[in-house]
Amino acid sequence: MYDEVIRDMKFTKMHGCGNDYVYVDCTKENLGNPSEAAVFVSDRHFGIGSDGLILIKPSTRADFEMDMYNNDGSRGLMCGNGIRCVAKYVYDHGLTDKREITIDTPSGVKILALTIEDGKVSRVRVDMGAPSLDVRKIPVTYPNETMILQPLEVGGQIYHVTCVSMGNPHCVIFMDDDVRDMDLSSIGPRFEHHSIFTQGVNTEFVNVIDRNHLRMRVWERGSGETLACGTGACACAVAAIKTDLCGHDIDIELLGGHLDIEYDNHHNSHVFMTGPAVEVFEGEITLPSDFSSDDTKVYRR
Repeated sequence: MYDEVIRDMKFTKMHGCGNDYVYVDCTKENLGNPSEAAVFVSDRHFGIGSDGLILIKPSTRADFEMDMYNNDGSRGLMCGNGIRCVAKYVYDHGLTDKREITIDTPSGVKILALTIEDGKVSRVRVDMGAPSLDVRKIPVTYPNETMILQPLEVGGQIYHVTCVSMGNPHCVIFMDDDVRDMDLSSIGPRFEHHSIFTQGVNTEFVNVIDRNHLRMRVWERGSGETLACGTGACACAVAAIKTDLCGHDIDIELLGGHLDIEYDNHHNSHVFMTGPAVEVFEGEITLPSDFSSDDTKVYRR
């Protein structure tokens, strides 16, 4: 399909609420080993600096495909902040003139509605699909069908957790103490690698401010703490509504900004996420010559 493999990689740095990725247009070229490239470019001291790498590819069943890699080289299934930036890239760079597009991901095809201001995408609304609380689909090793406000011992402390899949696994914990004061770098990895989460987990620690406002910090599997997580915000909204802590239209406050989440579990059960997408800069970087072209490797911290 491709004529050549990228060595001098042109890229665009973008972020959604501070959740930043390096984006590469792979509609005409191929990036040899994206796992190794993700580790290299994500390094904030010796690379470009990012939470990971996202490749924009052609698709046979949607307008485009999003291929995402965390900063440890592992492949991601879905990224809510990342997919909004993909929409901004393809519109702003003239790959499409549609204001509603479809993007293929390992978690299914997503539909995105673009808000255009002065000829550029400023905000994107994403139909994130239906959540699942089925422990087999998350996956979680747990004897019941769902895990909602159930006790879990982590690091010698009991937390009451609610587990949700938004195409990737999430563990939501509602906290009394201010999440801004947490030592997340200490507790986050213990959740990520807990034995009941057979494929790791993204963990959200949440304060309920009121019926329409949540504050959240997140530890993402494969990336560590990030300033925002779109699928995590959706999982928090679902968990809050299922436990009657919030209504159906919620402002999620993250370290990097705000996301609007809508969820109607009495209609089609889809979650809708709306938030900004920002282009930071463009550039070109030469990838190390010893990168292999083997199949994707999985890196763990």
